[in-house]
Amino acid sequence: MGGCFSKPKPVEVKVELSLLEKEREVDGLSPNGKASPLGDRRPNGALGHCSEEEAPPPCLYSKPRDYVEATICHVKDLENGQMREVDLGSGRALLIKEHGEFSAIAHKCPHYGAPLVKGVLSKGHIRCPWHGACFNIASGELEDFPGLDSLATFQVRVEKDKVIIRANKQALQAQKRSKPMSRCSAVINSNTGFSHVLIIGSGPAGLVCAETLRQEGFTDRIVMCTADRHPPYDRPKLSKSLESTAEQLRLRSPEFLQDHDIEVLTEKEVVAVDVKLRAVTFADGLRMEYRKLFIATGSKPRPMSFQGLDMANVFHLGTPADANSIARLANNRNAVVVGTSFIGMEVAAALTDKAHSVSIIGIESIPFKKALGEKVGKAIMKLFEANRVKFYMLNEVSEMKGQHGELREVVLKSGKVLRADVCVIGTGSVPASGFLKQSGIHMDSKGFITVNKAMQTNMEGVYAGGDVVVFPFPQRNNKKVNIPHWQMAHVHGRVAALSMMGKPAEVKTVPYFWSAMFGKSIRFAGYGEGFDDVIIQGDLEELKFVAFYTRGEEVVAVASMNYDPIVSRVAEILGSGKMIRKRDVETGDISWLNDKSSQ
Repeated sequence: MGGCFSKPKPVEVKVELSLLEKEREVDGLSPNGKASPLGDRRPNGALGHCSEEEAPPPCLYSKPRDYVEATICHVKDLENGQMREVDLGSGRALLIKEHGEFSAIAHKCPHYGAPLVKGVLSKGHIRCPWHGACFNIASGELEDFPGLDSLATFQVRVEKDKVIIRANKQALQAQKRSKPMSRCSAVINSNTGFSHVLIIGSGPAGLVCAETLRQEGFTDRIVMCTADRHPPYDRPKLSKSLESTAEQLRLRSPEFLQDHDIEVLTEKEVVAVDVKLRAVTFADGLRMEYRKLFIATGSKPRPMSFQGLDMANVFHLGTPADANSIARLANNRNAVVVGTSFIGMEVAAALTDKAHSVSIIGIESIPFKKALGEKVGKAIMKLFEANRVKFYMLNEVSEMKGQHGELREVVLKSGKVLRADVCVIGTGSVPASGFLKQSGIHMDSKGFITVNKAMQTNMEGVYAGGDVVVFPFPQRNNKKVNIPHWQMAHVHGRVAALSMMGKPAEVKTVPYFWSAMFGKSIRFAGYGEGFDDVIIQGDLEELKFVAFYTRGEEVVAVASMNYDPIVSRVAEILGSGKMIRKRDVETGDISWLNDKSSQ
């Protein structure tokens, strides 16, 4: 059968190009010739909306454009379930055959540019092999996160058994498109202390919430406030690419946010929320009232008790400025990382080609033991040691010593003294919810905001999402859990926005997480909390493996290195509601995964 793991049969692709100069025809058709579907924009009295007549036009390319047309192959050259990346001269596209029908979409995932030809095709959508984003192959619509944009789509027709693609040249170059959005119709002075929707936090939950509201026809004011100096940016890249600037990491340009009337207030820290008056107070004394509030403040570094944390060259990685300073100070110097969190380990890996020495201090015997299991943790530890990283495990910091306000030494409880010119604290985090203590918004004993399946808190008009919440997770019988993944925060933002609009919504996704160290990626899907066994297939020594995490007789999560797209394949199976049993992965033969999700 065709599928992601099946070897595609060699196809001789003869491409005949014909350029249709400056056609006035709009390229808004999906491959089957029907108009691309738009999100439901039915009126809702709770918040501002636009009518069907006022909705933005469905096509991104409304001006006359150049088109390219290419004869790609014979209809029998592709089997059902097969994909081919093809060159149209002005750009590349992905040709797909499923259930006897052809479609053509952009060939790169808009998130990080993964080649979708290596992804997982199943039941009308394709899942990215790197981070699990899903796209509808007919419309190109983004169906599951991470990422913000949908795929460009191209017209496909069959004439005399020849498959022909016709594509807008601009769409071929762009590869991606944002969903149509409404704009704010309310006449509001930017200094007005009222917003119909106020979003606290500028991470993916906050940004997706704002964009979803506009996509769903919301036409009132949206204000997003953040204590950060910068508008929304790609925070996971901070620990992997220390020298990146905020501009390089930004998720949306200032022009994009302005064009869609999403106001962003930077360096605005919220210190109190009054749910009775529906108002928030900022650290600078500014007060803003709201109709709907979305709290997505994420997490903050776990408090540490030892002395020396206030020295100039000790960092909790939280901003692009922190990352840039760490890279600069570590150059040919001695770097110490306290903690074996994913962020701490990623920073250590990123510093090995800059620093004279890199040392990691951890309280456990093996990194990632709780998250990935002992065997996988040991394999990753060996990778670090092979790259000159020195571990001090089963250890803790006693104190940090410095001169003139700058760190010079890290003293361990074992008595060992490490030279340190820069130190990064990566010991984990706690929810950033302290400002809510007097608000009446319910939080659990650890400070996580509790929400229902619609991301609503116990207070009317107040929603929350992202790392700061515990929410009912369907795959664990609606047990309330905290899943601090970048991808999950996107989902929370969308569910919250739909709930605000009065549209039923709940979390329907498989958690997906990734990490990158020394040019190698770890991918993880599922919810592995409380796993009791790990089944390894592949070669841990060669770092080419897949690890299945089980609870009882059920596979609840999977991790891999150099085994794409197996994590996305398993995510597809779990997302369909099917169970993978432990006995299915213990045999050593996992070829059954090839066809499992497309049955």
